[in-house]
Order: sequence, then structure tokens, then C-alpha cells
Amino acid sequence: MELWFEEHNTDDVHFALRVKKQLFSQKSDFQQIDLYDTYEFGRMLVMDGAIMLTEKDEFIYHEMIVHVAMAVHPNVKKVLIIGGGDGGALRELCRYSSVEQIEMVEIDPLVVDVAKEYLPTVASSFSDPRLKLVFEDGLRYVRNLKRDYDLMIIDSTDPFGPGESLFTREFYANCSKGLREDGIMINQHESPYYHNDATEAHSIYAKTTRIFDNVKVYQAHIPTYPSGHWLFGFMSNAWDPLKDHEPDRWEALGLKTRYYNSKLHQGAFALPNYVTELLREGTLI
Repeated sequence: MELWFEEHNTDDVHFALRVKKQLFSQKSDFQQIDLYDTYEFGRMLVMDGAIMLTEKDEFIYHEMIVHVAMAVHPNVKKVLIIGGGDGGALRELCRYSSVEQIEMVEIDPLVVDVAKEYLPTVASSFSDPRLKLVFEDGLRYVRNLKRDYDLMIIDSTDPFGPGESLFTREFYANCSKGLREDGIMINQHESPYYHNDATEAHSIYAKTTRIFDNVKVYQAHIPTYPSGHWLFGFMSNAWDPLKDHEPDRWEALGLKTRYYNSKLHQGAFALPNYVTELLREGTLI
């Protein structure tokens, strides 16, 4: 008997992967967490029925949520990660020796435990001495921040369940207050394709453009995410991700990446017309 996992991207579109074995299944205080070993994509983390990552393509998401900002801001010392309990964004940040402090605020301790046990190549940096790990609700945590961070990475789940509060205007406004004057915020910006995801992408853009002087959206191709077309947001009051991009400085670090590079950095901000219309006007395809 074959075992298949199906993610419901919409009522009419299901994405299915053939599974070798289910390795873990438990409902935490916040969400249902499952871990599968798949034939095509290796191990796969699923929360409340939605794919969070697979071993085969997680590097795309995690490189793009970290390296774009690091190739713009020349002096990132202190970083705040909201979410990211799988450890992938943390892993990429820890490759920068110039980073001095990393705080991670994750609501669900079980996510970290599962990642450490079943996804060791992703959750490889939790022992880094620069990390302070806090288990708390991200919305509550950012309410009392001072202008203390050079970079914030909002590595949230989709806007339902425990991740829902991380898509509110209140949350983004409080994040902006926690950034230094030349700070950068990066968030996962949902997909521009299917109706519900696209509506949320427009909503995020509308909220953040009222808070930050400079908001730009960039994209990546992630095969296991809905439609494969995924967006990220770059937000700052000081930096422009294209005009202030420093490819020579970043390349001099000698970091080996599998997806991100300096030419792709520039190209990732060249959005299709339908995405631009969605973000600015809310026009759905």
C-alpha cells in the first residue's frame, strides 16, 4: 500500500508527495506537527497540514530570507528572528562571523525539538554561543522592544493558527520601533498566485508601506511551496536593496551558497507585472 501526503493549496488544487514513512506526529499546545520521509524531497516538516520545509529545497527559502539583507547592510551586529524554529535561518546567519548576537523568539518548543532530532542539517546552529532562544509569542515579545536591532527576520508560518498574529499592522509597527534607524526587516511575504495567499501578500504590502519608508518585494522559486512562486519583503527606513547592494563586499566573504548570488539578488526584485499589480492594487489573476 502506498502512502501519500496531500497539501490542499486551494479547494481545487492539491499537492501530493509519495511518502516512505511517517517519522513523527504530535499535537503541541499550538499546532499539529508531522515529520515525513518522502521519496523525492527527503524529510519534510508539516504543521497543521501545511508544508514548512523539505530537505531538498529548504536552502532556497533560508538563503533568500537571510543573505539579501546581509548583502545590503554592511554592519549587522544584532539580529532578531521571529519564528524560524526549524533553525534554517539561524544556520545561514551563523555563517557571518561579524554577527555578535542573535535572538530567536519561537512560540512552540516542540518545533525546535523535532527539528533538532529529525532535521540535523537544518537545525545545526542551536548550540552557537551567540544565540539567545526565547519561547514566547512573537506579537507579545515585540511590544516592548527598543531601537536595538540591525536586522529582524520574520520567519513565520502562514497567517493561520500560531502565525496569524505575525501578519497584523500592530506587529509590523512594533517591529519597526525595535529596529535601529538604519535597520532592516525581512519577512516571508506569501505567494502571489492562489487567491488566499495573494490576498495576504497584498495585505502585507499595504500594511508595511504605511510604516516603512522603503518597502520592496522580491521573489524565489521554491518547488514545494504553493504554486512554487514565493515572495519576501525587504523593509527599511535607510537602505534600498538595489541601490545599496554591495556585491563585492558580500562576495569577499567567500560564503558558498546553492541558490543566492549577487546577480540573482538584483534579478529577484524584477517582479512580473501581475505581481506588481497585485501588491499595489490588489488585482488578483
